[in-house]
Amino acid sequence: MRFHTRKWVKPEDLNPNATLFGGKLLAWIDEEAALYSIVQLENPKVVTKHMSEINFMSSAEQGDIVEIGLEVVHFGTTSIVLKSEVRNMMTREKIITVNNITMVNLDTEGRPKAHGKTKIEYVKNRINNKS
Repeated sequence: MRFHTRKWVKPEDLNPNATLFGGKLLAWIDEEAALYSIVQLENPKVVTKHMSEINFMSSAEQGDIVEIGLEVVHFGTTSIVLKSEVRNMMTREKIITVNNITMVNLDTEGRPKAHGKTKIEYVKNRINNKS
């Protein structure tokens, strides 16, 4: 799994128990999945279709740094399926896992559109191939 983004847990990210609010963490995961999918599918029109069971294992507190990891599980015709793991860099504990996040590639009318991708592509390779 590649960890792409780090987030610093700030006071506005906390729940009444003074730990990271689960909804905030899910928003961070959803944003990371969208950004990753947009880059992979080379289309800014990508939406979240499905998130599987979410497993909270530990938490984070104010001042902790968490990192969000993503891995491609499958390329569909119009979708990309990812899994995610978030870990606390301060305690080294796994905070959450999401085994299936389905992101759908859309056309300009908002309908599912085939993307033609079958494997992970790295931006540096695209840049090298276009010159």
